[in-house]
Amino acid sequence: MTLPESFQFSKVFEVGSFQVNPDGKISLTSLADLFQEIAWAHADSADFGRNLSEMNLMWALARLEINLLKFPKWGETIHLFTGSKGADKLFAFRDFMVWDESERVLARGMSSWLLLNSGTKRIHKPEAILPPALFDPNMKPDRQPHKLVAAGDLIATEELKVRFSDLDLNYHVNNTSYIRWVENFLADQGIYPSNLSINYLAECHKDDLVKLKLFDNREVKFIEGRVGEKLVFIVRFQS
Repeated sequence: MTLPESFQFSKVFEVGSFQVNPDGKISLTSLADLFQEIAWAHADSADFGRNLSEMNLMWALARLEINLLKFPKWGETIHLFTGSKGADKLFAFRDFMVWDESERVLARGMSSWLLLNSGTKRIHKPEAILPPALFDPNMKPDRQPHKLVAAGDLIATEELKVRFSDLDLNYHVNNTSYIRWVENFLADQGIYPSNLSINYLAECHKDDLVKLKLFDNREVKFIEGRVGEKLVFIVRFQS
């Protein structure tokens, strides 16, 4: 199969019953799970994925944007595509696209990643380990996930405790756990967004108490997640 646009890797998935909301449509959390899965599969296929642990290196997702044009439903087959969008300073960029079986675009995503020493958390330039054929450090993406600053009127709050099931392989909160928290928090407010931007700013660990705050800024809304005074993540969406 010839890959569309400038994508470099693809996988086919069937939307499972465990990946949908009660309306039968895929959740933002589940779509983020699939984005993460195909990103790892692509990285592993070219030896810049899980093998980095042997060099005490790890990828940290810094920012992610998801825009759903149409929600895939339970039982539908979807085609996911991903590929490099180059690097800029310390960030490496990866984009995503989702097709239905008729090759209609259902969703798009863009992400920025940091390469860290897993012990010291020192940031390394991505071109130090990325294959030039896939990640051209001289190529800059057409668009980048934005740096977010929450603004607006505070309209809702919630506190939650980090549970064991929220953690990833590094015993930090998984990237997609934050999105699940946000989806549940917003559903309690009767809000079901089809788009989301998130900045990951600090680590969360088991038993941390996370305070969520929802801000209304007219055209857009924001959510902050804090542990004490530490700002852990910010989300922006349009409802």
